[in-house]
Amino acid sequence: MYDSISIEDLRKPAVNLCNEGFAVDAQMAASRKGMPGLRVIAESVPCESSMADEIEAGIDSAMEKIVGALTRPLSSDEESPSPKTLEAPSRIIFKGNLEEVNRFFYKRGWTDGLPIIPPTEEAVAEMLTGTDLPADHGVGKLEPRLGKATIEKIAINAVMAGALPTYMPVLIAGVEAFLDPKAMFSTHAVSTGSWAPFWIINGPLRNDLHVNSGSGALSPGDIANAAIGRAMALIMKNIAGARKGLEDMGVLGNPGKYTMVIAENEESSPWEPLHVEYGFNKEDSTVTLFFPNCYTQVWPYGSDDKGTLTTVLYNLIPGRGGLFCLVLPPSRAKPLADKGWTKKEIAIFLAEHGRVPAYRHPSYWGTSRGDVRKETTPINPMDPVAILRDPGWIRVLVAGGPGAFIGLVGASALGKTDWVTKKVELPANWDRLVNKYRSIVPTYER
Repeated sequence: MYDSISIEDLRKPAVNLCNEGFAVDAQMAASRKGMPGLRVIAESVPCESSMADEIEAGIDSAMEKIVGALTRPLSSDEESPSPKTLEAPSRIIFKGNLEEVNRFFYKRGWTDGLPIIPPTEEAVAEMLTGTDLPADHGVGKLEPRLGKATIEKIAINAVMAGALPTYMPVLIAGVEAFLDPKAMFSTHAVSTGSWAPFWIINGPLRNDLHVNSGSGALSPGDIANAAIGRAMALIMKNIAGARKGLEDMGVLGNPGKYTMVIAENEESSPWEPLHVEYGFNKEDSTVTLFFPNCYTQVWPYGSDDKGTLTTVLYNLIPGRGGLFCLVLPPSRAKPLADKGWTKKEIAIFLAEHGRVPAYRHPSYWGTSRGDVRKETTPINPMDPVAILRDPGWIRVLVAGGPGAFIGLVGASALGKTDWVTKKVELPANWDRLVNKYRSIVPTYER
């Protein structure tokens, strides 16, 4: 789409071809780049088709449309599109009871399908006590629709998600992570691959917010884990504009998009915390982001270091090379550390020994991206090919409760994507704010 616009800028007619299921997405992409009149041809070739007959038939059926679109004179709207005149937004969007507000928001596509807390003036003002930044402070513009992520807009979505004001510093750092080019947010948010943001929280903040790092950390039931991830998902939708079926073209979708938030169990880990490994002080609080699109729990083949590492190697999926997080409960991390394994050595071991015969790797069948295929495809189909080619792609996280299961979270294989870690900046009133909300924890009857 952007290439077509660049060609048009050179005063050469251009037509964009796209699968018929992406026609609306293509038109909206052209509009976002200031050229709503760019001509788009919806063709019938199935996505990612490798069948010559299908491709030829689709080309034949589209050729007449392509010629017409390239030769037909421009209409007045195409030649000089008129920008929409937007009225100044009202501070009052809707009045009604809880059910009516939720129906109003849902019908306009502003929710994730679950009930939201109405973002009243009072609720948003209370949420803003979680930061020293002014309400109109702009953190940045988020793709795909270049939405302006102001502090107030972040607070509005936080209220809707049921977050507490103490979560605001994490949410602001999360938006900063989205804006980091290494995260490739603008691609992950709209890709057909249904990538979901996975958030790891480190540092003293974990305990201030009661972020679960133990039993069921990725399950429902903890307001911090649930609401932080949900708020970031609403920010993706309502500020960035990654709307399902319009910009977010995930083929199957991903339940992880509701929320995937976990803290590292630093107290029970035999190793230094994740954020310290990568240059932060232990006293710092950070949030780390990457975009997986699958998550697997596996029972280890043995409780010693060999049993755990062999389990990981034999459960790596050949088609899922890319950023990868190994989640070890403390009971599985300790035997590894006792045998002298460091997190870095584990990553190196997995990258070196996580291999499959070439014929089992996507690159052998020509379905990997070009740069990967060029580097990994051997002549002999039985030659071993690495699944995780770079130890830098791998992070080892200690989290989870009593028991043996280990988690394999990954992978992200899009271009130059990388792990992103941002320091969380706390407001001056932090201790008072934490004390105000410290008692909001579930107490189950026994």
